[in-house]
Amino acid sequence: MSHARIAADPGVMMGKPCIKGTRITVELILRKLGAGRSIADILEAYPRLTEDDVRAALSFAADYLQHETVLAAE
Repeated sequence: MSHARIAADPGVMMGKPCIKGTRITVELILRKLGAGRSIADILEAYPRLTEDDVRAALSFAADYLQHETVLAAE
């Protein structure tokens, strides 16, 4: 699973997936969106981000969940 705008480096944010060249984690972006913030709000708060970065974070999260193993309840 490769995403051109996402990097996971053990020396940056303890290896959490971040937007390349920043310390802005995919998790932070998802939490902001989940809390009701708009993409425009996020871009205003984090001027180094682009709309493509935010969309890359969403795509990364979707791909991550696609490979999640789900166990059936008994």
